[in-house]
Amino acid sequence: MDDLRNKRVVVAGLGKFGGNIAAARWLAEQGARVLVTDQAPAEKLADSVKHLEDVPLEWRMGEHREADFATADLIVASPAIPPGNAYLAAATAAGVPITTEISLFIERCPATIIGVTGTKGKSTTTAMLGTMLRARFATFVGGNIGGSLLAELGRIGKKEIVVLELSSFMLHYLSKLQWSPHIGVITMLSADHLDWHGSQQAYLEAKGMVVAFQRPDDVAVLNENCNASRQLKTAGRVVWFGVSGRQRFELGIPGEHNQINAQAAFAAANVLGITWDEAQAALRTFSGLAHRLALVHEENGVKYYDDSIATIPEAAIAALYAFPIRKVLQIVGGYDKGLPFTAMCVALIERAKAVLCIGKTGDVIAKMLEDSGERATEVFRCGDLKTAVGMARREAKPGDVVLLSTGCASYDQFSNFEERGHQFARFARREDV
Repeated sequence: MDDLRNKRVVVAGLGKFGGNIAAARWLAEQGARVLVTDQAPAEKLADSVKHLEDVPLEWRMGEHREADFATADLIVASPAIPPGNAYLAAATAAGVPITTEISLFIERCPATIIGVTGTKGKSTTTAMLGTMLRARFATFVGGNIGGSLLAELGRIGKKEIVVLELSSFMLHYLSKLQWSPHIGVITMLSADHLDWHGSQQAYLEAKGMVVAFQRPDDVAVLNENCNASRQLKTAGRVVWFGVSGRQRFELGIPGEHNQINAQAAFAAANVLGITWDEAQAALRTFSGLAHRLALVHEENGVKYYDDSIATIPEAAIAALYAFPIRKVLQIVGGYDKGLPFTAMCVALIERAKAVLCIGKTGDVIAKMLEDSGERATEVFRCGDLKTAVGMARREAKPGDVVLLSTGCASYDQFSNFEERGHQFARFARREDV
């Protein structure tokens, strides 16, 4: 739908993260008649609503109505809305097309696009890649990181480079376009978001969309140590990345997983001519992203790291391995996504000084650790984050690390991983005791 003037467009799911906020504004600027609808009441979305106070919109907060979806000219759905949603089904039955903010952008973007996805590491890799590319190109970074680029379309031409972080939700909806970026990067693949996708296979298929529709002159940048990546099908040229046999980068952020992220970013940047020296120079200024092994406090020789982004066990393991053995007091547990904790518990037993268990899965993890019979690792059932940080402060000695890297989502006690990370930093700094 190229001409949106006077079209009745329903923006479904305003949310708190900016994508549909930008879409609603952009659609109104194109002359569309926009209805924003969200099942959350207006007071819960007050910050998001405030960003659109100057835009002529119709609002429906606290509910969806099937008639709104069935009588629209176009639905712009939040990618967080699962595909089986009854209101989207009503739109489909009525012949109303459904799109997303990222699809609106991609359909209109004239630039070369690099898409980055993966179960973990995609945000850091995207940010590193954008930093590297700016050595030679005018580069825009957006998607699941940095927000919508719809407002930047007027500044983006054929000579620019666009780097998009693409979630599995975004890629599921993008599959309707049968589109893949010129360069598709997949950091690593593991089970996640099974409640949304319905199965691990459906999740992996969604991730694979980043390379599935590539042409022979496109490039797929894949992890040589990820078996799931080797099962993907693409017509593009495959470039493998890893650490074995590669020149290592000097990084200002900890963790072998970040070395892998840097290698992934460089493999993609190198396709466009960025040299290793240019990449290394860019990485010297890269200080990492919030909630991704971010140092948030230091007191009495003890460092506090926020890795709240670690919402699957594999990510919590990677964070643990970023620090010396028996120096980490790690906070684990949270919302139950139905993922196995065996490997995470083995790693904690082998390396952690102490494990502080919180949230809905805390008791399950604590029991697994206690049943192992290992005594080198202390286990504390803390229940909530404030108690866990207080216990860690009492147990930690100079040279130790207190690490929030839970291996679980945050929804049992927090609205999202960002809120969990912010609370951890406040507790660490004694700002909320």
